[in-house]
Amino acid sequence: MRKAFITGITGQDGAYLADLLLGKGYEVHGLVRRSSTADVNDHRLRWLGIADRVRLVDGDLTDLSGLIRTVQEVMPDEVYNLAAQSFVRSSWQQPLLTGTVTGLGTANMLEAVRLICPKARFYQASSSEMYGLIQEPEQSETTPFYPRSPYAAAKLYAHWMTVNYRESFGLHASSGILFNHESPLRGIEFVTRKVTDAVARIKLGLKDELRLGNIDAKRDWGHSRDYVRAMWLMLQQDEADDYVVATGRTVTVRDMCRIAFGHVDLDLDKHLVIDPDLFRPAEVDVLLGNPAKAKAKLGWEATVTLDEMIREMVDADLARLRRHN
Repeated sequence: MRKAFITGITGQDGAYLADLLLGKGYEVHGLVRRSSTADVNDHRLRWLGIADRVRLVDGDLTDLSGLIRTVQEVMPDEVYNLAAQSFVRSSWQQPLLTGTVTGLGTANMLEAVRLICPKARFYQASSSEMYGLIQEPEQSETTPFYPRSPYAAAKLYAHWMTVNYRESFGLHASSGILFNHESPLRGIEFVTRKVTDAVARIKLGLKDELRLGNIDAKRDWGHSRDYVRAMWLMLQQDEADDYVVATGRTVTVRDMCRIAFGHVDLDLDKHLVIDPDLFRPAEVDVLLGNPAKAKAKLGWEATVTLDEMIREMVDADLARLRRHN
């Protein structure tokens, strides 16, 4: 039985990836960072019905000695590094923490793998935010990077460290440059989930407005369930490489909002409030991925449309709220 080790297993992608790997017969281990309580925030794993099928171990990406002991204990065949301080807006308030966890944390994970199980295959969760102030209309694996946030800069360090460990030490280390991907398991602080939760609350009479910043920003949005499949496919290849994972279509935040409000027969313009305080210090105006390489080499392409995904998210938020009110 193959063993997988996932950092960030309690996050959106970690939960969907664990579900995918369990379905393929893997033994799945996950790193969890404890807080002041002994409880693990495993609600996403419970949502998918797999919480009792994964093996969780305490740890933190900033603790190399702990990572070494964990990797020694698990001896995984595949390592998926998904953990990060992943909220872009927070990275301006916590730039050093973001650099330590998202950037140096990846170097720690790579070093633990190199020292303990160099034959294991390694996946790094890179981000389309690394393109930032875009240098080409469509971003591919060869598009120059121009990060526009502390988060993006930290991700870029992690990305290049993964390339360096591949080229310097011969690790089978691949990076997925993932464009925006969402689901009902997305955290409430991210714009898509903020929108679908607000739409559900407005529909149920629990609030009357949605406050957003720049709604003219354009993003390439896909479904997390599709994107974790690309992660797995990367580690099944003979040669490690880097891949853009995207739909190849871009939509404004405004249009995404219209889909969500329209799904429950609400008028966006009656409820939307533009709040200048919610604008980023440096905006990333457009992101549009070119997934041609992933399609050609991995046989991967997105299967869930934006409309389908947003409707699924609104319905999930309606169900959550009805259950708790």
